[in-house]
Amino acid sequence: MSVTLDDITALAKRRGFVFQSSELYGGLANLYDYGPMGTALLRNIRNLWWKTFVDDRDDMVGLDASTISHAKIWEASGHVAGFADAMIDCKSCHVRMRADHLIEDYFTKKGKEEKVEGKSLEELDVLIAKEKIPCPTCGKHTWTTVRKFNLLFPVHLGILEESQSLAYLRGETAQGMFVNFKNVLDSTRVRLPFGVAQLGKSFRNEITKGNFVFRTLEFEQGEIEYFFDPEQTKWETLYEEWKKTMWEFVTTTLGVNKSNLRWRAHTDEERSFYSKRTEDLEYNYPFGYKELWGLAYRTDYDLSQHIKFSGKDLSYTDPQSNKKFVPHVIEPAVGINRLFLMVLADAYWKDEQRGRIVLKLNKTLAPYRAAVFPLVSNKPEIVAKARSVYTALKSAYPTVWDDRGNIGKRYLAQDEIGTPFCVTIDYQTLEDNTVTVRNRDTAEQQRVKIDELKGAVA
Repeated sequence: MSVTLDDITALAKRRGFVFQSSELYGGLANLYDYGPMGTALLRNIRNLWWKTFVDDRDDMVGLDASTISHAKIWEASGHVAGFADAMIDCKSCHVRMRADHLIEDYFTKKGKEEKVEGKSLEELDVLIAKEKIPCPTCGKHTWTTVRKFNLLFPVHLGILEESQSLAYLRGETAQGMFVNFKNVLDSTRVRLPFGVAQLGKSFRNEITKGNFVFRTLEFEQGEIEYFFDPEQTKWETLYEEWKKTMWEFVTTTLGVNKSNLRWRAHTDEERSFYSKRTEDLEYNYPFGYKELWGLAYRTDYDLSQHIKFSGKDLSYTDPQSNKKFVPHVIEPAVGINRLFLMVLADAYWKDEQRGRIVLKLNKTLAPYRAAVFPLVSNKPEIVAKARSVYTALKSAYPTVWDDRGNIGKRYLAQDEIGTPFCVTIDYQTLEDNTVTVRNRDTAEQQRVKIDELKGAVA
């Protein structure tokens, strides 16, 4: 069965993964709140990302920079001048949308693929006019010309209006690592090559296509800036190593189906001018292949820009040769929310034979490793025994207690949130100290001794 975005959004709302932000007051477009299950799943993804790329490596350190930063940072990075989407308005119904989305969706419906990244505003206008692309809302072809719309969120710091200073909510987490490069060097004992990693929120004031949590105004990134000396380390070698590491994290650590993944190299037109090479690891979402994780060789552009704009020395001195230079950087950058959506889409399974929906999540990702059920809730001795099993299991793994309704409904609820094991304490438990352990994916059950239970769900 092919999972649809409607399938995922329905499950996400029903089982507490994702809610519309401010829903009580009518909601806000392109903003979402993560419920109890979504919070747990996000936490597990973050923890695995950090463990893999920071804790388990000797060449990485972490950073947590402010989400509000000095306006000069974004001038130096080029975001103030160039961080913009090409927008277009319908003169008839006044809907505003991204020109690239309008064109790509139009060609997708015709069974064709049209990539427009890197095209000028004039080229987009010509293409829209040539194809007579209609407005998807009202069906008319009465467009304004395409124009740029900056994506940064400005904020003003200070109490008095006349003394407020302009700053920005960060549009990416990368810049915090570049402007703290010297601080990291001076406060730690790192030597090239090494990386700085950051997990955190970023903000982009963009109009999206509404593909659930794939592209939102507020989102979370996991970015790494890996610094190196291009004379000592071949960038091509590093680049391939990062591609392998990223692939293994998605397929092995997160357990995602390899057939739903592909690499796509950026064309010369869409690649940033300072990048020597950029590729996207794409996942086949319900709405098609889209970027999951980007990998770019950014040369020394970012540090050089901040040296130029700040007037501060951000160079590195080799401790062996005393050579002073500006390091180059390779950047793997992933959207944590896109990992989240990918995991939901990849794990969603409709078991037609048993009439159930199952999230076949990797057990290290599942919000709960196990659920503990007393067979009946009106027998004190069974409930007490179940409580003791629950307490012991909870000390080792995230575990949930459920004594509501019949066992069948409890199983179905746990299947939908991806709990790998359900443990039932019944009358036989009181006799021989064994419990029933049900496997989520197969629905098979087996009797397990309580003192062997932690190993059975490991």
